[in-house]
Amino acid sequence: MKILITGGGGFLGSRLAKALLARGELGGRKISRLTLFDTAFPNGSPRDSRIEATTGDVAQINLSPDTEAVFHLAAVVSGAAEADFDLGMRANLDGTRRVLEQARRCARPPRLVFSSSVAAFGGKLPKVLDDSTVAAPQTSYGTQKVLGEYLIADYSRKGYVDGRSLRLPTVVVRAGRPNAAASSFASSILREPLNGEPCDCPVGPKTGVWLLSPRRVVEAFIHAHELPAASWGAGRVVNLPGITASVAEMLAALKRVAGAKTAARVRFKREARIEAIVKTWPARFKTPRALAMGFRADDSVEAVIRDYIADEGIKLA
Repeated sequence: MKILITGGGGFLGSRLAKALLARGELGGRKISRLTLFDTAFPNGSPRDSRIEATTGDVAQINLSPDTEAVFHLAAVVSGAAEADFDLGMRANLDGTRRVLEQARRCARPPRLVFSSSVAAFGGKLPKVLDDSTVAAPQTSYGTQKVLGEYLIADYSRKGYVDGRSLRLPTVVVRAGRPNAAASSFASSILREPLNGEPCDCPVGPKTGVWLLSPRRVVEAFIHAHELPAASWGAGRVVNLPGITASVAEMLAALKRVAGAKTAARVRFKREARIEAIVKTWPARFKTPRALAMGFRADDSVEAVIRDYIADEGIKLA
């Protein structure tokens, strides 16, 4: 099987690549080539004979006609897409359309997994969202993701691809350094203190976050691919399960896991621009469809923190 991961040099893309290489197969078929596409590979690409790493602009990407599976993760993140409208439209909308048009020309319709977002929701929302809640994004990033979902559903309806879109919660904890995503603070308030560094939190302690760990997200990408088309039907989008936690609850969990001194490294320095974006995002969901399809949430925020510590080899004082 020949697979493409757009955004393959990023945090989730690189983790997905490692997970696929470790499995060695997808859909019951041996992985013969794994193409990673991104604008850059700051941490390099896995050293494996099955890997082909390519750099470029996703809006100009070319797919090999024998590609059989696509994980489309490449995107300009929320804060950057809001700050630079043209950049966001080119990467997040034009890039998705390009990937779909290229996939349409493959020898056989590839199975395509799209990384969408709960930024699809906004405006006046119920206290708890469910699978019937209509997407009404209030940011450019959310709009671009929803447009991508619609395109994937229509290309699937026409038989050009076998697409499935996952609306990801905020991914916590992301390793590395903060990025331009408005949700970046949710990882920073855990990651930086665990690294012995101070952190400024741009939102208030009552701010809620719907979150999912990197482990569960990678599992979800692979599980979404493995599900037969009949499991999706006409509904090609699913809200992934997650955990609701306020900033205060996340810091309390950090304190229980790593101690008061670690949690005290977080200071509140609110930023109106970030708060304006984040407040449009929902924090509470019911996800019966995803659970029935076999997707899983994390057990608790503490479990998310402990998994991060184990994955990154962090030594607690």
